[in-house]
Amino acid sequence: MSDIDNRNENDPQIHAENKMGVMPINKLIINIGLPMILSMLVQAFYNIVDSIFVARIKDAGSVNSAGTAALVAVGMAFPFQMLLVAVGAGTGVGVNSLLSKALGEKDMETVKKAANNGIFLSIVSAVVFFIIGRFFAGTLIHSQGGEGLSLKYGTQYLSIVCMCSFGIFMQFIFERLLQSTGRTLYSMITQMTGAVINIILDPILIFGMFGFPELKVAGAAVATVTGQIVAACMGLYLNLKKNPEITIDLRGFKPDGHVIRRIYMVGIPTMIMQSIGSVMTYCMNKILVSLNDAAVAVFTVYFKLQSLFFMPLFGLNNGLIPILAYNYGAQKRSRMVKAIKISMAYAFGFAAIGFLMFEVIPDKLLLIFNTGDSSLITYGVPALRIIAWHYLLAWFCIVGGTVYQSLGNGVYSLIVSVARQLVVLIPAAYILAKLGGLDLIWWSFPVAELMSFVVNCFFMYRINKNIISKVGDNV
Repeated sequence: MSDIDNRNENDPQIHAENKMGVMPINKLIINIGLPMILSMLVQAFYNIVDSIFVARIKDAGSVNSAGTAALVAVGMAFPFQMLLVAVGAGTGVGVNSLLSKALGEKDMETVKKAANNGIFLSIVSAVVFFIIGRFFAGTLIHSQGGEGLSLKYGTQYLSIVCMCSFGIFMQFIFERLLQSTGRTLYSMITQMTGAVINIILDPILIFGMFGFPELKVAGAAVATVTGQIVAACMGLYLNLKKNPEITIDLRGFKPDGHVIRRIYMVGIPTMIMQSIGSVMTYCMNKILVSLNDAAVAVFTVYFKLQSLFFMPLFGLNNGLIPILAYNYGAQKRSRMVKAIKISMAYAFGFAAIGFLMFEVIPDKLLLIFNTGDSSLITYGVPALRIIAWHYLLAWFCIVGGTVYQSLGNGVYSLIVSVARQLVVLIPAAYILAKLGGLDLIWWSFPVAELMSFVVNCFFMYRINKNIISKVGDNV
């Protein structure tokens, strides 16, 4: 351990230099990552609560489990929710990058243009998804094999989420404006507020409590978009009142083609990266529904549960990015290496907990989503136990992707993501489904993760050889 990592945090030199370069690494990772981890945990929790309530829906007109159909419906809407998030997040990242650079250069005119053009692009995106939700929601659910109740519920859910997407697009852009000026606490408050409102409204609107009508799956969608709209309104207020560097004024606004191009030059790669998961989920739903509707419900439940272990890991990694980038620029190799090692240790811890829970108590986890249909347990227990094995490799792959992005090699992350989810996972799932149905298809996840692990080992070797090992060590 270097002397600087043993230094007392009250040392005046710590306060003379940015904490990224002097604070003990473990403390720094916790200091920066913990708020993001907590925010991600809240997001994961409300996603799970959403599905827990949906799974308990009853429908007197159905001879089958309405809860299972509801889970299938939400699962079939999920790829398009992911696509919506990808567009919003990509636009936000592009705005954040341009705006932060302009702030550093004291170019306040570009700061204003970046903010206002970002808001304009978010409005345009919301209009596009409104049209998709209004006219194509049923077609998109049916294209994955949705029929009967799953088609009815899925169409309702996807229509509402897309037609009211202005909430999440505005939430994304206002949070990025706060983050670009370093006001991450306000950004976290908006996220957590939206999530809490969603959790509170879910049972009220799904089951019709306190005089509200029983909306079933549509109620879950209304709760979701209401939380997003409230978070967006809070984000707007905080930007207007607490973010003086940003000027939001659309009076007389005209889109600036040059600024928009600069936003999307950075934002589109992020959109593509996040859209890969959308394509993978869509394809998996089509494969699974051909085997058994309950398999789609199992896949949906798995996605919800795994977020409990992966979302905190993503929060940790969001904190690792500025630490690595700063110390790379400051030529402090030992701090970079230590940050990577500590982050990997934490990541393995999160993944190990997920592995153990999936292996030891899969039935208990599935019972949280009590649909009243025994098939969820029958098909879900072996599925979770098989999928669990990919946790033992995923932690390394996730941290590796963060390292590549931090050091300016985001293309490595894109290659790994495309290879894992599209080149290996989907073909493997298709082949295994043909060979052994539900008994084999879940092995596609460990197989894809093993490939990802091998490729990540190669890329980490190259990053260490070509970049990290050549960084100076100014302690």
